[in-house]
Amino acid sequence: MHRRHLLQAALVAPGLSLATGPALARARSDISAQAFRFAFLSDTHIRPEGDADRACALCFEQISDSDCEFVIHGGDHVEDALEGTRARATMLMDLYQRTERAHLRKKVHHVIGNHDCLGVFPESGIAPEEPGYGKAFYTERFGPRYYAFDHKGVHFVVLDSIGLTDDRNYEGRVDEAQLEWLAADLAALPQGRRVIVVTHIPLVTALGCYEPVSWLDTPHNWTFVVNCREVLRILRGHNVIAVLQGHSHVFEQISLNGLHFITTGAVAGADWRGTFLGTPEGYCEIDVDGQSVTATYRTYGFDVPDRRDVPI
Repeated sequence: MHRRHLLQAALVAPGLSLATGPALARARSDISAQAFRFAFLSDTHIRPEGDADRACALCFEQISDSDCEFVIHGGDHVEDALEGTRARATMLMDLYQRTERAHLRKKVHHVIGNHDCLGVFPESGIAPEEPGYGKAFYTERFGPRYYAFDHKGVHFVVLDSIGLTDDRNYEGRVDEAQLEWLAADLAALPQGRRVIVVTHIPLVTALGCYEPVSWLDTPHNWTFVVNCREVLRILRGHNVIAVLQGHSHVFEQISLNGLHFITTGAVAGADWRGTFLGTPEGYCEIDVDGQSVTATYRTYGFDVPDRRDVPI
């Protein structure tokens, strides 16, 4: 069963500061920056069927009319490039970009998702040596797989958490070159600089406690980043105030040793079939104020004729 057939659960915890003890003390000089709000959406899984393109337009228009200062798209822009033909994948990506240009009138920062990688599954009929294979399909449209940017005193780090495997599949993984880049990028920051990390596949999630049994029968770990300990070791000692995550279609917040992990629900909900484990189609508004990061889940009024809930 492919990961796009997702469940959703809402394990909601209050917005928490990620800096504790000495980290908090070091950060005091960095708190004076202006508070701001941005939209964090993920898993649009756009397609022409089922009114999904109209739904994405509705979502984008709502965000455009909000006071969010910018947008982060957490990955899985299309449904999907992993196993579809080149013609289908190209049509979907064209549709996504056309919809974004027409309806999302804010700066958008993009994150690579597993469904944004071309032809990885053999049933796509695309050979690995063909142009645009794998992650090149994403980078040709959106740019680097991982990068950083700054906004009002906060340093955002965008990661590529899609590990393509030798057997033409994928797992959650941050590669070695990227780990080296991450360590160097954070080491160059002024002491106490606030950091928000963004990843498609979660670093930390409780999804394994409630995901369907069918998900466990996968060739690799599709649920979370398998080398998350290595990533967390690099983050330790820096003033990371939030980790934003997508992929699992759940609105979930976890506090682990002072780190605040926020997973947003999907714009596509249960892949355009309704509510996913209680969370409808939507996105998060993220408020940053000093050391505080809070997430509010927003729906955008989309409905489907045969709407149903996907249960746990």
